[in-house]
Amino acid sequence: MPSVAVKLYSIIFKILLKHKLQLLHQAAIEGATSPFGITSRPDESAVPANPSFGPDGVATKDIHVDPLTSLSLRLFLPDSSLDRAPRDNGGAYGGYLPSVADARRRSAGPRKLPVVLQFHGGGFVSGSNTSAANDFFCRRVAKLLDVIVIAVGYRLAPESRYPAAFEDGLKVLYWLGKQANLAGCIKSMGRAKGGGGGDISKSQIADSLGASSVEPWLAAHGDPSRCVLLGVSCGANIADFVARKAVEAGKLAEPVKVVAQVLMYPFFTGSAPTRSEIKLANSYFYDKALSLLAWKLFLPEEEFSLDHPAANPVVSGWGPPLKCMPPTLTVVAEHDWMRDRAIAYSEALRKVNVDAPVLEYKDAVHEFATLDMLLRTPQALACADDIAIWVKKYISIRGHEFSY
Repeated sequence: MPSVAVKLYSIIFKILLKHKLQLLHQAAIEGATSPFGITSRPDESAVPANPSFGPDGVATKDIHVDPLTSLSLRLFLPDSSLDRAPRDNGGAYGGYLPSVADARRRSAGPRKLPVVLQFHGGGFVSGSNTSAANDFFCRRVAKLLDVIVIAVGYRLAPESRYPAAFEDGLKVLYWLGKQANLAGCIKSMGRAKGGGGGDISKSQIADSLGASSVEPWLAAHGDPSRCVLLGVSCGANIADFVARKAVEAGKLAEPVKVVAQVLMYPFFTGSAPTRSEIKLANSYFYDKALSLLAWKLFLPEEEFSLDHPAANPVVSGWGPPLKCMPPTLTVVAEHDWMRDRAIAYSEALRKVNVDAPVLEYKDAVHEFATLDMLLRTPQALACADDIAIWVKKYISIRGHEFSY
C-alpha cells in the first residue's frame, strides 16, 4: 500500500483539485474562452529557464513558436552534446551555431542527439511544461537518455477545448521538421556561398518553410530522425494522437521520424467500465469523479462521450491501423483506476505485432514518477531507468544494442 504521507497528500490534492475544477467549470459556463489560450495557471509556480549548464549538466531555454496561440516550448540540452563542440566563454550555449569553417577544422561535427517530445499531465486543465516537477523530470530524462527534450506547453481547457491541445502537439512535430529543413538549407547555402554560387536569402528560405529563424540548439545537435514521444497522464493521450498522425503523414513528416513512444499512466477511459475502474474508482490523486469533471471541461459539450477518440484509444475507425503504430512502452500503477484501459491498449498493439511492453509498478499511484513530492522516490528513479533502457533500443545509432 502507498505510504501514509502519500495518502495524506492525496487527500489534500483532491480537495484542491476539486475546488479548481469547480471554478473552471463556472468560468466555462460564463464563456471564458480564448483562441489564444493559456498554457499555465496563475496559482502554479514555474521554474525560469537557464541557458547555462547547471550542476545537473542540463541547459534550458523557452521558445514561443506560434504567434496566433500561447503554444510554447522548453528545450532541455544535456552537456554531453558539447563533447565535440566548443563552449562559449560563459559556459552557456545561448546562440552558437557552428560555422562551416569550424566544421572543416574538426574531424567530426557537433554531436547529434535524439529528440524527445514531452507532454505534461494535469487532466488537460492544469499543469505546465515549466512547472518545477516537469522541469525536474525533463532534466532527468535528458541526462538518462542523452537526448534533447522538448517539453510542450500546450493550451489548457476550458479556455481552449479539444482539439486545441492535440493540435498543438501535432504543430510541434511539424515545427520540428521545419526546423530541420531550415537548418539544412542554411547549411547548404553556406557551402554554396563558399563555392561561389547561390544567392537565395535566408529570409526566403524561412518564409517558404514557415519558420522565422533557425533554433541553434536543434540545428547543431538535434536528430529528428530519432524522435520519441513521451506523454504523462493526459499528455500520453496527446502523444498517442501525435504518433497516429505521424503514421498517417508517412514521408510527409520527414525528416522527423517517430521511432517510439512512452505512455506513462495514460488518461484513458471508456463507457464500459473495466475492473480497475470499478474497484479503484476512488483511488489516489485523480479519482474517477475528478477525472470525469476534467473530461467535461476538455471535450466540447456536443462531443462529450467517454468513448471519444481522445479518451478511448481502441475505438474503431479512428486513425491508422494499430499495426502501423510505433513501438509503445506503457507505464501503469497498481493503484490507478485507469490502469486496465492502458493495459488493454497495449495488448491490442501486441496482437498486431507492435513492440508494446507494459511496466507495472506495485504499490504505486497515478503520476508516481512525475508528481512533485514523489519525484525522488526509489520507484520514480527505477521507472526512469526502466524507460531509458527500453527507449535506447530505438534511438541507438548502431541499432538494437540494448535488450529489454
